[in-house]
Amino acid sequence: MSAQAYDPLADQRSPEAPQFDVFLAGTVFLDIVFTGLPAMPAAGTETWAEGMGSCPGGIANLAIATSRLGLRTSLAAAFGDDDYGDFCWRTLAEQEAVDLSKSRRFEQWHTPVTVSMAVDRDRSMVTHGHAAPMSASEMIGNPPRSRAVIVTLSAEEPLGAPPGTACNWAELAQRDGALIFADVGWDPSGAWSPSLLDQLAVCHAFMPNAVEAMAYTGTDNPRDALYTLADKVPLAVVTDGANGAMAIDSTTGEEAYVPAPRVRALDPTGAGDVFGAGIVLGTLRGWPLADRLAFAGVCAALAVQQFGGSLAAPGWGDIADWWHEVRGAAGHGGAYGDSLARRYAFLDRLVPTVPVGAVRRAAATIARHADLEPPAPAVPTEPEVPAAPRVPAQKE
Repeated sequence: MSAQAYDPLADQRSPEAPQFDVFLAGTVFLDIVFTGLPAMPAAGTETWAEGMGSCPGGIANLAIATSRLGLRTSLAAAFGDDDYGDFCWRTLAEQEAVDLSKSRRFEQWHTPVTVSMAVDRDRSMVTHGHAAPMSASEMIGNPPRSRAVIVTLSAEEPLGAPPGTACNWAELAQRDGALIFADVGWDPSGAWSPSLLDQLAVCHAFMPNAVEAMAYTGTDNPRDALYTLADKVPLAVVTDGANGAMAIDSTTGEEAYVPAPRVRALDPTGAGDVFGAGIVLGTLRGWPLADRLAFAGVCAALAVQQFGGSLAAPGWGDIADWWHEVRGAAGHGGAYGDSLARRYAFLDRLVPTVPVGAVRRAAATIARHADLEPPAPAVPTEPEVPAAPRVPAQKE
């Protein structure tokens, strides 16, 4: 049965409004996830996994995360002409309602593949792929009008190009009214060049994790890194895993820190993408900064309780389920449960408008049925948030 859509920006829609809420570009991988492995296989041996699933990964993690939160999402990516490319294209376009009008299929180009193996709450990955036949800016040309674009800072296609040189696609989108939300990847060279942050001059927001933020700013704690970044970009956000997230929004004069909900983290794959999707939605909706951080945090917390990147990205149905359980436990679940209910009370303004049967996590797998149920976790050592139920649902 198809799930009903929920549009969190419904009151902002008009004929003059941008066609899309979010526009993205990047590399789509076919992710194959094995779970329930007793141990990594030794050389020359074979190990059977208890569970397996497959789904689009890479930039698709972020596209699916934004789409499941009700943001109208468009993605530009290269797709191979192989069966893997067919599956990724079909899943994104048909199941996840991601627009692919700026994406292209390339003959004789192999879809990149990542195999992820989860063992004892950790994961190892093997990836194979080739560079896309065309750069993102060449593929996109003039990007469609959107409220926001999400980019990864890089030296290969930098933002803020000198006058007279080719302009990055994200800057073209910005000139047409889009806000640029930036992230940054791990630097395998270990250089962590501060000059990369010069690109923030054209960005609205920057959302690195604590390790990245400290490395690029040369600071020794996340809060000092946040203050340094707040001098460079209007909305600076630093995520710190289970410790939560902190942010400064100079456009509103707000500063906030919100701890992460306590959960059993099974797989962190895609958690940063889900968090970023929540920040984008909250910013476009004009929520207070603390509410934006809290909302993004619970989206990420719901994701890490499941295995598998985009498979784990929550929809509004999952968020509503979680909030109903938290609110129902308030008053008889201890001080932590009461604190959680107070912190997320703003969800009461949102969840009553979410339709019954709203979008939940969907099982996107070549085998048609995902088999990624996590093993029974160990007894926790501290109170935990009840996990939202896994409800495979196809999305309109």
